[in-house]
Amino acid sequence: MCGRFALYSSFQAIKDYADLLNDNNEIEANYNVAPGQEIPILINNNQQNVLRLCKWGLIPFWAKDENIGNKLINTRSETIAEKPSFKYAFQRRRCLIPANGFYEWKKENKQPYYITLQNRELFSFAGIWEIWKSPAGKQIYSCSIITTSPNEKLRNIHHRMPVILQKEQEKTWLIENNTNVLQKLLISYPKEETLFHPVSLEVNSAKNNYPELIKAI
Repeated sequence: MCGRFALYSSFQAIKDYADLLNDNNEIEANYNVAPGQEIPILINNNQQNVLRLCKWGLIPFWAKDENIGNKLINTRSETIAEKPSFKYAFQRRRCLIPANGFYEWKKENKQPYYITLQNRELFSFAGIWEIWKSPAGKQIYSCSIITTSPNEKLRNIHHRMPVILQKEQEKTWLIENNTNVLQKLLISYPKEETLFHPVSLEVNSAKNNYPELIKAI
């Protein structure tokens, strides 16, 4: 799974990366992004990439209770086209979730690791998003990060990893309508391009949020 990640790039860096239509937005650096927090996502609207703030934890449009989002922070790539919680968003509401790196905990000793890419400081997870409306008219935008089996390099840390898209695949993920084509993108990122190192146990608490969290110990 992917339960924490880091996004510390500026709005301008994200805008340049994704050719965003938005302007004059501020994004605070977050070295310990946790479920339930509001995070920036990138969607395609009329052939233009736009940034939207979204709650991490998908609330399907048919849900009766918004708390279901606490259980749907991740979506398995193997069942995304079948599960009622995800299949409609997979067909119509896909997004990119920008990140600089993510954390995983080794099962044996609960040691956290920070994982990033060798040649890209900023990258995107494949994601899906929804709009949920309560009976009282409350409206919430929410999202989920898609996961897949890990590459050989990360297999000893965790049995899942987030789907990280190659830069040239990101546009396809946002605008393609053929789910068979989309499903082929949901694979592990190449092992030779991933880096990882152990980090402080202080990352365990979502209250901690500072640059030292991503430093190797």
